[in-house]
Amino acid sequence: MSPGISIGVVGGGAAAVCLIDALARSEGDPGSLTVFEPSPHLWRGRAYQTDTETLRVNAPPEDMSVRAADPGHFARWLRARERAAGVERVRGAGFAPRPLYGAYLEESAYAALDALRRRGWRVEIVGEAVTSAARTPGQVLLRTGHGSSRAFGYVVLGVGGDSPGDVYGLGGVPGFVGDPYPLSATLDGVGEDEHVAVLGGGLTAVDILLSLAARGHQGPVSLLSRRGVLPGVRQRPVPFVPRHLAREHFRAAARSRRELGIEEVAAVLRAEFREAGADLDAVVEEIGRLDLEDPVDRLRRQIGEVDSPRLDLRLLQRAVPESGPDVWPLLREEDKAMVLRAHCHSLMSLCRPMPPDSAAVLLGLAESGQLEMFSGLLDVLPAGGGGFEVLAADGTRFRADRVISAGNACQGRVPAGALPLVTSLIRARAAARHPHGGLRLARATSRLTSDGRPDPRLYGLGDIAAGTLFFTFGIASLVARSQDIVTAILEHSATVDAVRAQAAPLAA
Repeated sequence: MSPGISIGVVGGGAAAVCLIDALARSEGDPGSLTVFEPSPHLWRGRAYQTDTETLRVNAPPEDMSVRAADPGHFARWLRARERAAGVERVRGAGFAPRPLYGAYLEESAYAALDALRRRGWRVEIVGEAVTSAARTPGQVLLRTGHGSSRAFGYVVLGVGGDSPGDVYGLGGVPGFVGDPYPLSATLDGVGEDEHVAVLGGGLTAVDILLSLAARGHQGPVSLLSRRGVLPGVRQRPVPFVPRHLAREHFRAAARSRRELGIEEVAAVLRAEFREAGADLDAVVEEIGRLDLEDPVDRLRRQIGEVDSPRLDLRLLQRAVPESGPDVWPLLREEDKAMVLRAHCHSLMSLCRPMPPDSAAVLLGLAESGQLEMFSGLLDVLPAGGGGFEVLAADGTRFRADRVISAGNACQGRVPAGALPLVTSLIRARAAARHPHGGLRLARATSRLTSDGRPDPRLYGLGDIAAGTLFFTFGIASLVARSQDIVTAILEHSATVDAVRAQAAPLAA
């Protein structure tokens, strides 16, 4: 790597932390690193900003490490700061408060930056938004909202996810909350006895329900989602190392440019399950019953299965995040469309589960009658005299004092704040939208692609890669993709250096 290598990172959330840590542990000569982040939540993003400690991460510490090949990094951080007493201990697994995890991200980022500086890297944090980009020979030119321009040898887009969409056009209506975070602020105005309607059934909705309960809210709460399906309940972790679903198996198929049919993937899954003594048919049955089983009954049943010795769901929850980004790009387009149409929300429900104690709180709210869940939502309208008129798909109509949006898009959207930047790249034919969301990327390197050509100077990390890689959620996924990106940048830089070295004598 040449001393002059320069890297620009657009976005300063959890994805950037994983990337910087990977860079700090790589080998090579020093260069320069610039991170652009206009929000006040540097290194934390929306998910881990300072907020109520009622909010918990939904994975145990070993799945939350930002350091590749070191799953104990976060757990050691917790122990070293004597904060273990503040971590929810549930049947042998800890689910840390999200603001506490945000503090871990901050410390990890600054430790990695210090390590880079000690090696001679020049590091700069710019509190501005990048509004456009231009591709020039050998460089990427980034322009900020204040009009300044900077050129970089490599640029990584880690722009994060979008806030919930305003599907019913309620923005500006008194009592409507379009973006619930931080909940410590947005719930302050909610009266103790008000009827609150929550639009969505994912982890954001769970956050809202838990926060209302923690504040002692006494009024009715209605949860309205398209299918009435809550996130699954995380079972006690057990060690599992995939064999048939190992990354190299699918990367070999990718190198041979071979497409995979859904039947072939199912056969690999079945072999993995069979060898582990698990039952793939039980997972298929679980997915099939999501639309048939009463959500409260499902919640009660899954809480009862937290300590079950069966590996069925545990294997699925490891296989989809770990192998999904390698399998998904190889599938036939018709199979991708079928999965997105018929199974996307089911897989996300099961593979992004909530902690057991969170599920227990929700079950208590439902059994007490305070929480009612509806499948399907036709409309939400401002009501005369204040409040809202809510119409559910089963014909139920009721009035709510507050409406809080908690939508979680299955397909990756480009955040509104990043649209000008992404649009400039697309117009310059330096990037291309993916029909399933986000931008087109090369699977193995996360390079942006246009007209089928990967660009060695431009990379995407996190939700912006959702269309290409399917499962981009979670710290473990960000860590794996960060390793891919750092490796690709260093290898390209070394190749450029070698070419320059060979060309120098000829020029002389």
